[in-house]
Amino acid sequence: MQSNPETMLSKNPRERQMLESIYSMIALVFILVTCVDLCDAATVVDVYRLIQYDISGVPFGSRFATLNHHAGSLHFAPGVDLSRTVLIIPVRELNITFVKEYISQRKPLGGLLFLLPQMFNFENREAATESKYQIHEKELMKTVLVELERLLIHANIPYPVYFAFEDDDIDAVLADVKRSDVSGQPATATTGGYKFVVSAPEPKRIASPGITNIQGWLRGLKADGDPNQLPTIAIVASYDTFGTAPALSVGSDSNGSGIVALLEIARLFSLLYSNPKTRGRYNLLFGLTSGGPYNYNGTHKWLWSFDQRLRESIDYAICLNSIGSWDNELWIHVSKPPENAFIKQIFEGFSTVAEELGLEVGLKHKKINISNPRVAWEHEQFSKLRVTAATLSELSTAPELLESTGGLSDSRHFINETAIVRSIKLVAESIARHIYGCQGKNIQIFADDTSLAVNAPYIRSWLDLLSKTPRVVPFLTKNDPFVMALKKELEDHTHEVNVHHEVLDGMFTLYDSTKAKLNIYQVASVTFDLLLLLVLGSYLIILFTFLVITTRGLDDLISLFRRPPSRKVKTA
Repeated sequence: MQSNPETMLSKNPRERQMLESIYSMIALVFILVTCVDLCDAATVVDVYRLIQYDISGVPFGSRFATLNHHAGSLHFAPGVDLSRTVLIIPVRELNITFVKEYISQRKPLGGLLFLLPQMFNFENREAATESKYQIHEKELMKTVLVELERLLIHANIPYPVYFAFEDDDIDAVLADVKRSDVSGQPATATTGGYKFVVSAPEPKRIASPGITNIQGWLRGLKADGDPNQLPTIAIVASYDTFGTAPALSVGSDSNGSGIVALLEIARLFSLLYSNPKTRGRYNLLFGLTSGGPYNYNGTHKWLWSFDQRLRESIDYAICLNSIGSWDNELWIHVSKPPENAFIKQIFEGFSTVAEELGLEVGLKHKKINISNPRVAWEHEQFSKLRVTAATLSELSTAPELLESTGGLSDSRHFINETAIVRSIKLVAESIARHIYGCQGKNIQIFADDTSLAVNAPYIRSWLDLLSKTPRVVPFLTKNDPFVMALKKELEDHTHEVNVHHEVLDGMFTLYDSTKAKLNIYQVASVTFDLLLLLVLGSYLIILFTFLVITTRGLDDLISLFRRPPSRKVKTA
């Protein structure tokens, strides 16, 4: 039996038309489904990763960055599996015992997301002037954050840990998650809910992290014919920070307050030293050092760059550390015993000025072990080279390694500008009386309402800049705009400004990946997906049947489901 060519020609266009219609409808359905999936993202949030570092090869901090788990809250049912759940924990509701238990016992957990109040967000200008927080509430949150940071920094955590700031979007997500957890239906693959996704590359070790020291001089006036080298007083402050989240470690007090004080003291003495009649017979050396949190590694390398004559010329060094949130008492920390003649002279000079200013200054002696590389204060690096030095601080005891170095709680809200101004007056007046031999005389060289008065607006402007500039080495490079700004400012007040680039000692290993974008997806349950698949499948089957009947007839539709004849029958 031969086929009619006209019939075949007439059917081919109808078949092509039917197939094109089917493909068009399928493509349309897939486009619609794709659009629905893309619109499922509830919000995108900036998140800040917990620091990852090693000390002598021992790992600390969070060891992962990628996140792809369902969201949960602290209202989960007892005994529920949290190995694929990211717990959202607002700092206001923090149960430190729960976090400590999960971390210390290494219980399975998909990840942690801590929500910080907006008052800690240095990028939010409104938060900087927000006054709705009561003093006791601020102090309570600060205490909680300090304890949380101490726990997280010294732990090895085998899952991602991030920080974010409270806002309307993430608060709404948290409210939905809480309702689901309270109702006994936490987010899972079968129940739906919210999924948190961070597509970040795995952290990489930072090779040869650099540190940068900046120094400037104000040269004293020599007497005619005096061949001897003038004595030197060094004013030093470490400028970098370390904290739980490197991208948020601004360190307003530690050591933003010390940097501000050093710059203002340099400005005040530059006015005195600009006139030969008031230039003292002491050299003043100003040092902004790096690597402070890492055992004052930058200070160590800076001092070793001096020749022996320069080190021997240093009469004493005063290191400024955390002087921005004290009430009425500061501490002078020394390594030499209080009976030492040089220490007595320094302390008596500071005590006299403090008494006139209505302040209290205490003396703390801590002997150092020269063979132990660990130092607690910056002045101890001087003491190891037998240079008389002291640290002025509001802290009465030495902090532990990597603590009180500019963490999350060290923000602009907890800084007392008046305390910084009083600290500057104390240091500048004490040094000036030492230089000009005015000990014991009730005079004020830097008196208020004079050209040598402490400039409060200048202090405030630099404090604002420091309070929004994370300064964690090695994420603060040698050509960073902030480092260049410090160099330029020191050049405006001093001379012979030099920048020294060094490499951080190999005891510390740090890793990158400090910030990321958190995509929050609202996902449907498997039941909903199956129902949607059934509806779409039924629709496509009905559409296909309709197109076949209208283009080829019912007989052709039935023939599609008949079993084709075997090869033997066709041959016969």
